[in-house]
Amino acid sequence: MKIKQLSMMIAAVMVTTITVARSANAADPKLGIVYDAGGKFDKSFNQSAFEGAERFKKETGIKFIEVQASSDTQAEQVLRGLARKNLDLIASIGFAQTQAVQKVAKEFPKVRFVLVDGVAQGNNVNSVTFKEEEGSYLVGVAAAMASKTKKLGFIGGIDIPLIRTFACGYAQGAKATDKKTEVISNMVGTTSAAWNDPAKGGELARAQFDRGVDVVFAVAGGSGMGTLQTAKEKGKLSIGVDSNQNHLYPGSVLTSMVKRVDNAVYDSFMQMKNGTWKAGVTAKGLKEGGVDWALDANNRKVITPEIEKKVMGARKDIIDGKIKVIDIRTTNAACPA
Repeated sequence: MKIKQLSMMIAAVMVTTITVARSANAADPKLGIVYDAGGKFDKSFNQSAFEGAERFKKETGIKFIEVQASSDTQAEQVLRGLARKNLDLIASIGFAQTQAVQKVAKEFPKVRFVLVDGVAQGNNVNSVTFKEEEGSYLVGVAAAMASKTKKLGFIGGIDIPLIRTFACGYAQGAKATDKKTEVISNMVGTTSAAWNDPAKGGELARAQFDRGVDVVFAVAGGSGMGTLQTAKEKGKLSIGVDSNQNHLYPGSVLTSMVKRVDNAVYDSFMQMKNGTWKAGVTAKGLKEGGVDWALDANNRKVITPEIEKKVMGARKDIIDGKIKVIDIRTTNAACPA
């Protein structure tokens, strides 16, 4: 009799456990992520977003739907398609999706959206922006100290305020370190294809090297891969962006201006899971852990103790408010450097 009662108790516990598990699974948020034209494995911006979503899935066991918008115009169709699936939160990666998010969010007020790297209006939208000028300032300091010719290069994807912000922060850091430093800038193109043209990225880098540049900062998504590769081939130094790209060409990539897109996606998904997600605008700089420079075993040999000390000093001064890095998006003025 006791054995029978014990068996019934065990069975009851198992049923309860299964029921609780099913209830928990039913309560899990339905999540989606839309990459921009650069693609999921661009080794830069989109890949960082993917890594943040993957980290969330690994920790929680909650899966997500992922889609790529191959063009800016397709983004609206993709977002609308996901919204019709009644997802709880959709992460849109890249400023190019700004208008699409704003339009689709208005059509589906019960679906929440997080736009990474842009600002869209809506009571169901959280926009995550970064203080790119602060991280770019740091790599500008490193570049100026590492350069022998005092000629630095900058290769951006498209000539827009966001990319000019990177370039200006870079120039501010470089010229604060050495006023004689010259910065030569070029853009890959004028359409979304500019983010995925490594051949053009390499071609522009080669032209800059011919003009005396010996350190180049690539802010061009997948196109930047061509810049980094060409720098390696020519025996020059490059600077990666968004993700830590030091490992791609150890000893040739001086450092990387890391933009923690992964944290933006991870935090948004986790907030949705925990019921703490809020609409609005969130700006992340050095102090907030949104941007930084990368120092690891892959670039340790090219970052001297002097460079490290100078960069870390600038980093602390920016966080403490002693150095004010100008964001040209807020001043609507020309870059002061």
